[in-house]
Amino acid sequence: MAVNVTGKSLTIEDLVKVARDYEQVTLDAAAVERIKKCRSMLEKKIVAREIMYGVNTGIGEFSEIVLSDEQVKQFQKYLIYNHSAGIGAPAPIDHVRAAMLARINVHANGHSGCRPVITQTLVEMLNKRVTPLVCEKGSVGACGDLSPMSQIALALMGEGECFYNGVRMPSSDALRKAAITPVVLEARDGLATINGSNLLNAIAALSIYDCERWIKQAEICAAMTLEALLANLKPYDLRLHQLRGFGGSVTSAANIMKVIEGSDLQTGKLKVKVQDAYSMRSTPQVIGAARDHLQYARKQVEIELNGVGDNPIFLPDEDIVLTGANFQGTPVSLPMDLVGASICMISVLSERRLNRLLNPALSVGLPAFLTKGAGMFSGHMLSQYTAGMLIVEQRILSTPASVQSIPAAADQEDFVSMGMNTSLKLRQILENANGVLGIEFIAAAQALDFREFTFGRGTKAAHACVRQVVEHLEEDRPLFVDHNNMMEAVRTNAILCAVESEIGALQTYYKVDTVLTPVW
Repeated sequence: MAVNVTGKSLTIEDLVKVARDYEQVTLDAAAVERIKKCRSMLEKKIVAREIMYGVNTGIGEFSEIVLSDEQVKQFQKYLIYNHSAGIGAPAPIDHVRAAMLARINVHANGHSGCRPVITQTLVEMLNKRVTPLVCEKGSVGACGDLSPMSQIALALMGEGECFYNGVRMPSSDALRKAAITPVVLEARDGLATINGSNLLNAIAALSIYDCERWIKQAEICAAMTLEALLANLKPYDLRLHQLRGFGGSVTSAANIMKVIEGSDLQTGKLKVKVQDAYSMRSTPQVIGAARDHLQYARKQVEIELNGVGDNPIFLPDEDIVLTGANFQGTPVSLPMDLVGASICMISVLSERRLNRLLNPALSVGLPAFLTKGAGMFSGHMLSQYTAGMLIVEQRILSTPASVQSIPAAADQEDFVSMGMNTSLKLRQILENANGVLGIEFIAAAQALDFREFTFGRGTKAAHACVRQVVEHLEEDRPLFVDHNNMMEAVRTNAILCAVESEIGALQTYYKVDTVLTPVW
């Protein structure tokens, strides 16, 4: 079913459908009428020679320079040319497609002043799989993502480069093959295409979608390790977490216990410690804290997806033009900084559980480094080194970008969000997290191979999935293949799918007052 763009109903899930699954897009009829109404207001003001920022004036430090009628006609083209100033590798196609959809949704609100053909051509490009080539770096996340969004606008004009059905080529060829007519920009059209934080917010939206699934796999992995280490399960009693009151903690404990359900650990058959170490005992509180923040971040990103992020903003019902800073990326960059730190935090917890699996002083009878040939073989000793390196990089990347403003445009733009840095580093943090979690999955499966009791239904499903990717380590072999294959399995949610097909869906978030039955 096509995603209908109304301006006010776009979700992260809609973005994923269009960006990654190539769902078709329709522009709501009422949205088209709003765009036309706003454009009509703008054109009347142009004829009346009313001074409007970015329409008949320069931009940034040049905002006080009034353009002649002839300059107004040419200005939008040169605006796109001089703002197409990025650098680096092409942004992933799904990121650019998501940004295009986000910009279409801004236009659908009817406050941007562009002609309908601009929005409709963006829709057509999405539906015909024409994706502008956009340099990944160059935006400071204020005045919008001007540089990358300008490369999208450049493609509208039939210039620059595009990917057509995944093949890179000149935009003119891509549009011709897709039977799309290039657009000649008129007053306001260019700035209305670029003046919002759409790419950084699109990356944030896709990252939130991926983080929510990664966290579920972190809970599955924790459950496997808890079983392998003969954990005391009292810290996972749901009543404990409901008494404190954090919804994320309740959710995490419930998910972990759902994975472990059916295990001999629940029956009292196995002797366990009175109290385990923090890395085992406080897993729901730690992962739960990340869940709580992820809920807030999702809300912020979806507000931005459905808001009017533009400048100036036109109010046709009141015949008013307002200039402001609704392009400012801080409402998204700040929570995304914290999401990145949250994923790093859970990765640190994962490595600490990995340490307990490998260290014979802490592993409750497991062989040292999970090998029966200690001395001749080193088992998974070096896997911990790799996890440690990934975590140090995550910690470096967890330094906030949202406080790193560097002034630009002769100090007219003297505070910027650096939201693109935030979104890009979150992607790398998450990629590293896939590796860290993959290594714990390998170690947890190896440890379970040495245990002889009945595991939880979810644990069994997860173990079986790991074994489809990585064989038991009977004697030493190069581990980089196992590490990379397992990282890919985590990235593609293979273990999550296997577990949920066996025990049902794990939850993304419970409200604190949700009635849940403790699993014992």
